[in-house]
Amino acid sequence: MAITFTDLHTESGLKSLNDFLAGKSYISGDKISKDDVKVYAAVVAKPGDAFPNASKWYASVDSLLAKSFPGKAVGVSIASQSAPADTTPAKEAAKEAPADDDDDLDLFGDETEEEKKAAEAREASKAPAKKKESGKSSVLLDVKPWDDETDMKKLEEAVRSVEMPGLLWGAAKLVPVGYGIKKLTIMMTIVDDLVSVDTIIEDHLTVEPINEYVQSCDIVAFNKI
Repeated sequence: MAITFTDLHTESGLKSLNDFLAGKSYISGDKISKDDVKVYAAVVAKPGDAFPNASKWYASVDSLLAKSFPGKAVGVSIASQSAPADTTPAKEAAKEAPADDDDDLDLFGDETEEEKKAAEAREASKAPAKKKESGKSSVLLDVKPWDDETDMKKLEEAVRSVEMPGLLWGAAKLVPVGYGIKKLTIMMTIVDDLVSVDTIIEDHLTVEPINEYVQSCDIVAFNKI
């Protein structure tokens, strides 16, 4: 059963998460799962004391993921050299699970029905043909800088400067990658008939002038609303 939380950057969103976690250790029960990783990635910062259940859950997930994937950094290219990059728990968890927690955190298993539908929706958003009813999707995007000297405030401003009908930028946070490098994780809502995420990345975020700050972008999550 799909579990959905919205507006996790607002007090009302955090309250809904806090209420849901009452009497629970994790989103899907007593063990951490990929649902916890997805929600964790969408929460801008650790919830405050006003949300004790959510705060305790956030700290637990953060600790488990940091313990399971410490110090790993691969993938970011700086100029012509290979440099350390994406080592965030949510991203690393999508690649492999801890050896002693295979049943608890299998985030790289067979593609689920929900994931297949999300992939199909993504492909459909590229099609030029107009549909009678326009659906919406929620997208979680990782935006990586060139190096640790990149001005991340200007990077976020450059990303948000991309405007088009059917695109709404949401909450964002900086996530440590490793070796002093941070990446920007940002939410956006799109109207499927009007906006293609691939087009945003290829025609706006990774070309001049924004590519002065942005090295690459990855789609972390894509869900129909």
